[in-house]
Amino acid sequence: MSTENEGTEVPATPPTPSAPPTPPSTPAPESTTSAPTHPGPTPGPTPGPTPEPTPAPTTAQTPPSPASPPQAPASADAPTVAHASAPGHAPAPEQVGAAAASGAGWPPPPPAVPAWGAPPPPAAHAPAAPRRRTGGLVAAVLAAALVAGGIGGGIGYWAAQRGDDDGGSSTTVSSSEAPAAFKRDPGTVAAVAAQALPSVVTIQAKSGASQGESEGGTGTGFVYDQEGHIVTNNHVVASAADGGTLSVTFPDGKSYDAEVVGRAEGYDVAVLKLTNAPKGLKPLPLGNSDKVAVGDSTIAIGAPFGLSNTVTTGIISAKNRPVASGDGSGGSNSYMSALQTDASINPGNSGGPLLDASGAVIGINSAIQSTGSGFGQTQAGSIGLGFAIPVNQAKNVAQQLIKTGKPVYPVIGATVNMNEKGEGATIASQGSGGTSSVTANGPAAKAGLKAGDVITGFDDHPIDSGPTLISEIWTHKPGDSVKITYERDGKTATATVTLGERTGDN
Repeated sequence: MSTENEGTEVPATPPTPSAPPTPPSTPAPESTTSAPTHPGPTPGPTPGPTPEPTPAPTTAQTPPSPASPPQAPASADAPTVAHASAPGHAPAPEQVGAAAASGAGWPPPPPAVPAWGAPPPPAAHAPAAPRRRTGGLVAAVLAAALVAGGIGGGIGYWAAQRGDDDGGSSTTVSSSEAPAAFKRDPGTVAAVAAQALPSVVTIQAKSGASQGESEGGTGTGFVYDQEGHIVTNNHVVASAADGGTLSVTFPDGKSYDAEVVGRAEGYDVAVLKLTNAPKGLKPLPLGNSDKVAVGDSTIAIGAPFGLSNTVTTGIISAKNRPVASGDGSGGSNSYMSALQTDASINPGNSGGPLLDASGAVIGINSAIQSTGSGFGQTQAGSIGLGFAIPVNQAKNVAQQLIKTGKPVYPVIGATVNMNEKGEGATIASQGSGGTSSVTANGPAAKAGLKAGDVITGFDDHPIDSGPTLISEIWTHKPGDSVKITYERDGKTATATVTLGERTGDN
């Protein structure tokens, strides 16, 4: 299993959208003289040829002479001085009738479309006759498309202009007013993160090397109590445990020196103490990892690759996942019956809290699986397979470390093979240094277990290897009675074992 933060130093350290077209200015209201009315419903936009732009008249005071040819309406894009001149007059009904009788302007051009809610514009001059009848349909379609495309922008522009010109209140809400009224509902990721972040810290560990730059790395921890205890992973602080230095930084930027209270290498849990703990610390609430269900939402907080206060989300992918933080060959490896999550966990997330949807800690992020790396120690990134120490186990370990400074491990008093997998955990033929693999008068011996027995079940959990057995044993406390299923000479049997204890990592 990949322990994702192995003391790596972390260095101290749009295409522009096109502008929308400017909407045309809406003509100011004209004279109160109403245009001639016609019976029947008001016609909608009618396809017609695109009129040629005609310079705006210098004055609108003198109406056109009946003998003059009708003028084409000015293009919407042409400049106009109508706002500064006197209002124009609508043509006489005789002029409109004459133009219609002569067949000019078929198909007729679309009428001007006022912005939604604007006063109706004055009647336009009769359109000039098209130069050619061919192409009229294409021009009509184009004109209709331009009207349809421009009306939406015109509405918003008109509303803004009316609010400024008429002194009325604008219907537009300023974006600067929105955050003050916006609130996140309880239980949302944003609400949970806002509540938890002040209690999550970034840990900088440096070894006690006297020459050159000291080694160390970045990890995460969280406030355990108001006395200033911080819970994290053992591998986060291991490099600074003997003569090194530790500093703890809160999200508000304030840093404090810290010292190691106790470490449990086998559990991969450590407890620190702030040397000058500030007042008002808020411990994170602890949940119940035994009641977590696959599919429950998860929130991980940490400092992946040194990026402090990073929040990621996912779900519980599996429970009781046996994990060894090394290569599974024994020695100084850490073992856990882990909570598996697909929340993104990377080097630097180690020691940080895994929260449920209510904001309670259900695990301590500890290890990741990476492609091509097996379960060895690595600096590879997340592929969605992260593992956390269940908080029920971590809480028991933290309390023991705060109380005595040393971890206490439950044991069965037997040495098992750590290399074989798939057939269960086999009790070895002999122990370390040629000693007996089953401790005399120990828990396993009292239950009748012998060398060569293959343990296949522990408290109804299947066992497929030695690391899996240790992971399950360490979820219990010394003195717990558990049922063990084993095979001997091809026969299956069960036994009840009362767990013993071992103090310290050595």
